[in-house]
Amino acid sequence: MPALVIFIIFSFSFYVYYKIRYVRAQRPMERQFYSAKSSMALGLFVALFGINQLFLYSTTLTYIISAIFIALGLGSAWAGYRAYRHYLPQAAQEAEEAAKRG
Repeated sequence: MPALVIFIIFSFSFYVYYKIRYVRAQRPMERQFYSAKSSMALGLFVALFGINQLFLYSTTLTYIISAIFIALGLGSAWAGYRAYRHYLPQAAQEAEEAAKRG
């Protein structure tokens, strides 16, 4: 599944990108916002990696480990999405206040 590998690479790239943005961010809500986005990207990476393993190997152990990866990845992506929704308005308000201050 070459398309799946491309999505895995993109999700890992987004994870690294958002982690770098997180480290460079100065404001606290902006940091939480980027942390949530990186959590979504990492969760997607882990879930896609688990799905990819299902196509590569067909053993019982692979199915069990892939199921764990998929569940953990989707759980992390879901938690990151909920945090993203929570911090988005606060980060926008923080950015507006910072723009008003100069």
